[in-house]
Formats: sequence, C-alpha cells, structure tokens
Amino acid sequence: MVIGHEASGVVIAIGPDVKRLKVGDRVAVEPAIGCKVCKLCKTGRYNLCPDGIYSATPPVHGSLQNYYIHVEDCCFKIPPNVTMEEGALIEPLAVGVHSCRIAGVQLGSTVLVLGAGPIGMVTVLVAKAMGADKICVVDLVQSKLDLAKQLGADATYLVNKGDKEEDTVRKIHQLLGTAPDISIECTGAESCVRLAILATELGGVVTLVGIGPTNMNLPITIALVREVEIRSGFRYANAYPAAVAMVANGTIDATKLITHHFELSESLDAFKTARYGLEGAIKVMIHCQPRNKNNPLRKI
Repeated sequence: MVIGHEASGVVIAIGPDVKRLKVGDRVAVEPAIGCKVCKLCKTGRYNLCPDGIYSATPPVHGSLQNYYIHVEDCCFKIPPNVTMEEGALIEPLAVGVHSCRIAGVQLGSTVLVLGAGPIGMVTVLVAKAMGADKICVVDLVQSKLDLAKQLGADATYLVNKGDKEEDTVRKIHQLLGTAPDISIECTGAESCVRLAILATELGGVVTLVGIGPTNMNLPITIALVREVEIRSGFRYANAYPAAVAMVANGTIDATKLITHHFELSESLDAFKTARYGLEGAIKVMIHCQPRNKNNPLRKI
C-alpha cells in the first residue's frame, strides 16, 4: 500500500462542491477524516471516530504519491510566508498542539517532556509557544538533547541505562528548580511513563502521547495518593489552524527538525536514513516533485 501522512501539496483540481479552495492553492493536508455524523465527530473529537479513516492506515492509502485526492475540510491553506516544507511539518506540530492542550500547558507552566524524538521536539516548540516557563527534556541520546536546547528547552537530562528512578527524579527536580506540574510522555516506553508519574508534582498532570506496549507495570497507587491526573492524547483534533498560525506568525520555527531531503525515486534511501537515524536524521523529507520549498506546482 501507499504510505505517508505528513504532507503538503498544491491543488490541481477541485470537485463541483468545493467552495473554499481553488486550483493553485498550497495546502497542509490533515490525514484524519471523521464520519462527520457520530457523537464524537459532532463534539469535535473526530480523531476518535470509530468509522473515521486516516491516511496510510490500512486499507486507506497514504499521501506519498504524485497525486492525492482528499476532502476540502481537511486541507488547510498555507500562507504566502510559509514554505511547502513547513507545511509538511504541520502534521507533527498538530500533535504537539493537541498534546499541550490536553495537558493544560499555559503561561507559567513547568513542563517535563520525556523523549527527544520528533514528537518530543514539537512538544517543546508548542509548550514554549503556549507560555511554559520552564521545560526539561529527558532522553537517551545527547545529540537529540542538544537540539532540544536549541528549540527552547531550558534544561535537558541524559538518562543512562541502569540509573535509579529516584535519582533521575531528583536530578530533574534540581534542573527545573521544582517538580514539573505537567509531564508529557512522548516515547511509549514503560520506564518513561513510570518516570513521568514519579516526577510530576502532587496534583499535577501526566499526558501520555507515545504509543508503547499494551500492558505496563506502573506505579498507579502512587499516582492515586498524590492525585496525579493521567490523561492521553491520540493524534489531534482541531489543531491544524493553530499549528499553521504558529508557523505563519513566527511563534514557532520548526525548520531545524528537517535534516534530510530526498526525491521520490530515492524513497528507499530516505526510509533507511530515517529508520536508522543516519547522519543525525530527525525529519526526513521526500519530495514527490523536484524540490522547490515554496511552490512545487508544475503544469500537467
């Protein structure tokens, strides 16, 4: 099947009922389409629609192709000052927006982000944009933590295998000067979910974003007696407009996440680079048309 769900494109044709878009418009493509009639869709939670479809989730084909058909209300215009490459980053940024909204990030928040992969990175960008006062990022790879610092993290902590949980918690508190009132878990690893629960302050919030094993051994009683509220964020809903606006007004610069560029014919090399993190790969971009970051439209 065709994969791909982080995409931007140029409208080359429209159906008779399309009112908001025209040929030539540059758009960021939201891959989630709800049924639009169920209770979840009607209340704005279409990301949970049991009958919804999502690009590149079987049996639905994805967007890694020259031409892709999509519904109008899931195509968001890209302002003139936003490049097509930034447009393709709106999808992961939307994950960050959704996660930070669910977590309740606001002015003055102290935030712990677990995992410095792409989702952890966009979470840092969005949390800072939403007014977080202090952000600490935890990961196993120093180079990723270095980039997190460049993106706005106030502190980072390199976890070593074999570190005791209580020692890691104490170090995080020292780096932040306090316990985080919000922890956003972006790895799905059991050790990180445990750390999020243990490190978060009394009455704080843990938001689970990373997807890991179905069953985990977690300190639930500790969360209970400390009233640590555990929330979850799955994909996103109603987050694309905010993500586009943050990029357009300069609040967020996500371009540092793009480390590699490949043509469509080089897709095998692109996936190898992304899979193994070759040459410090973070976001690897595949161009279905010859690379032109502002407007790849060609006459057909």
